[in-house]
Amino acid sequence: MTGHRPACPPIPADVYTRLERRIGRCHLNQRLGIEHDFEARIFGQGRTFFHIENWNRLHTLLRRLLKLSLLYRPGQRAARRIEIRRNEFTLPHLPEAFEGYTLLHISDLHLDMAGDLPDALIRAIGQAGHYDACVLTGDFRARTFGPYRGAIDGLAQVRTHIDKPVFAILGNHDTIRMTPEIEDLGIGVLLNEAREIRQDGASIFLAGVDDPHYYRADNIEKAADPIPQGAVSILLSHSPELYRHAAYADFDIMLCGHTHGGQICLPGGIALTLNARCPRAFGRGYWRYHRMQGYTSAGSGVSILDIRLNCPPEITLHRLSRHRLSKGGCECGGGKG
Repeated sequence: MTGHRPACPPIPADVYTRLERRIGRCHLNQRLGIEHDFEARIFGQGRTFFHIENWNRLHTLLRRLLKLSLLYRPGQRAARRIEIRRNEFTLPHLPEAFEGYTLLHISDLHLDMAGDLPDALIRAIGQAGHYDACVLTGDFRARTFGPYRGAIDGLAQVRTHIDKPVFAILGNHDTIRMTPEIEDLGIGVLLNEAREIRQDGASIFLAGVDDPHYYRADNIEKAADPIPQGAVSILLSHSPELYRHAAYADFDIMLCGHTHGGQICLPGGIALTLNARCPRAFGRGYWRYHRMQGYTSAGSGVSILDIRLNCPPEITLHRLSRHRLSKGGCECGGGKG
């Protein structure tokens, strides 16, 4: 069903030990075992039955059809025009010290999908303006299995252009083996963990869960438990599919990606598929579920095919405020490719 696939090298003993200290033997062995058995499956596993990213024959067919329709080259150019979107979260209980605090949100980078994608992302970051920290909501690698050196090298290029603290989570394309090398770039990877961010004597909390979509390695209870009741809390989840769990765990904000906004859409941005079990309204942009606010990034990269149609890639600046100041909006950045 999956055909021949390149294998990840066995995990070195020192990497295993380092990860075991971080996340515990149970979580690590579960993640490695699921990766070994299921990472290249087309059907079954995860929260959706069908995984188009692993069906190589379908990829070839789609590519040929798009080339015949003369949409392929325009789609490639569109995939390099990364927009800078701006969003505002209103939190009445936000500490005054964090008024205007801004997070740069980048998702679904897929940096080894094409050699020029890191450059397109770097251009967009350079035009983003001020932010206080950066969050990466997973999917650094193009494939869901096999070597990942290209993704790490691309991430290293991008990291040198981010001069603020960076926090990340893993997506369904990412192996747990990548974690130490990502952290060696000065990126804090949150694996069902929370971090306190302090400023002028006040705090907010940033939590992150391991991939909830395919590996289902998320543990939202473990991530939420260290957060004091009443504190402002932000959850990073690769997929929006955890929205109910996050809301009832009292998170104020949930930042996610995974859907690519559809990537290939009908005119008007109507997604053909979102590959996530959630309301379509949660598939892209700002949304709300009960008290919790959320934002699903359309992603900066591409998956399966090196194109975008009627669905621009994005990076997003999320501004935190005690009072609603504006409706937000979008400004376009990045090169023309």
